[in-house]
Amino acid sequence: MQSHTLNRARPARALSPLLAAALVAGCSFIPTYERPAAPVPQAYPLAGAESTTSARAAADIDWKEYFTDPRLQRLIGMALGNNRDLRVAMLNVEQARAQFQIQRANQFPTVNAIASGTRQPSATTGSYANQFQVGLGISAWEIDFFGRVAALKEQALAQYLATDEARKSAQISLVAAVASGWLTLMADEELLDISRRTLETRDESVKLTRLRLENGVSSELDNRQAESLAQAARATYAQQQRQRMLDENALVLLLGQPLPDDIRASLPSSRLVDATPMQALPAGLPSDLLVRRPDVRMAEQQLIGANANIGAARAAFFPRISLTAQFGTVSDELSGLFKSGSWAFSLAPQLALPIFDAGRNQAGLESARAGREIAVAQYEKSIQTAFREVSDALAGQATLQEQVDAQRAQAQADAKRFELSDLRYRNGVASYLDLLDAQRSLFATEQSLVVTRLQQLQNQVTLYKVLGGGWTAPAEETPRS
Repeated sequence: MQSHTLNRARPARALSPLLAAALVAGCSFIPTYERPAAPVPQAYPLAGAESTTSARAAADIDWKEYFTDPRLQRLIGMALGNNRDLRVAMLNVEQARAQFQIQRANQFPTVNAIASGTRQPSATTGSYANQFQVGLGISAWEIDFFGRVAALKEQALAQYLATDEARKSAQISLVAAVASGWLTLMADEELLDISRRTLETRDESVKLTRLRLENGVSSELDNRQAESLAQAARATYAQQQRQRMLDENALVLLLGQPLPDDIRASLPSSRLVDATPMQALPAGLPSDLLVRRPDVRMAEQQLIGANANIGAARAAFFPRISLTAQFGTVSDELSGLFKSGSWAFSLAPQLALPIFDAGRNQAGLESARAGREIAVAQYEKSIQTAFREVSDALAGQATLQEQVDAQRAQAQADAKRFELSDLRYRNGVASYLDLLDAQRSLFATEQSLVVTRLQQLQNQVTLYKVLGGGWTAPAEETPRS
């Protein structure tokens, strides 16, 4: 080890080794990155059924343009400002940015102000000698000849970018969840209205059958059947009230604050059939998901980071060169500091070459390679998952409208059947069993129609989400590679 006592010399000579080292540094052992081939077909199974190829892509449509209901826009805005999960995702980005800045700072020397003073007896004269030093110092700065520090910086950068993509994905999921929760509340209100009307109808049937029983027109069996059906409707109504409260609680959790009173007051008059329509979305090609879906981009950044880790593991096999240096002034007396002739410097380079480490570096390289293979599999899985989600949404888009039309026609037929059965029963032409069957069928059909309408609207929300909609870059933001 060299002494850290400053040697007297000119300052220019102290800087020349640092400049030379900086010029020589720059070697990198990071493997050349190649994006893996997408393990999915070239087109979606139902892409041929798509007729709106000229429409804008979902990822280019801001959520305010897609969800045009002012109430829903308010709710989404509240959720983006108050949802705690999204807040955590944003803070994770800040933390990852700080970690990247820390890793980037390791490429540069840390310069510290140094001041010291010593007083010790002389071995020859027995008197005491003083020495005072003031200057600047660099402590154990690693000169990155083989790119180890640079590779770690690239890994930290990829992790930061992956965290930023995770934040975008969280926002997309939040926007879709709020929209889906709002539609669910609208469906709950519609189901409650159906159950309320059905309960009123069945209570009237109970009164009618009791009156007919008292007059000897109908039997006790008809009366008990009417009461059973009325109680079943009452139980269903209570169950749907509970589900309505649970769904509102779920939406409140997404919003991060209570549901506004004016929006809650507007719900009873809302119907899914009157919901503001959402514009048609082109599915595009599966390859579009690689650049449109933040979760896929996040997986690719994690793959890039794993690739950079291999470069750092390879560089660990080569010598590690560090430099400790000081530059300043030395004097035997405090009054002599900063005088002419007191300036000095010292350099203490150190080279550490791994000779025997019991296989630690080799294991580190194997671990990094395995990490990259894991990242490749995760990246390919994210693409396959995205392809499956889009295909599922397209399947719903292709069939749900036909199902809604069929169930609407069925509901109209059941309503007419119930009307005729009630008329026939009142006139004594049909049995009460026919009327009960018509009531049950109409109630079930009306509920199924509402549920299917909800599925259709939620499928449109899902299609917007899985195509990367719900987050758009600000105009001033440039895309990151």
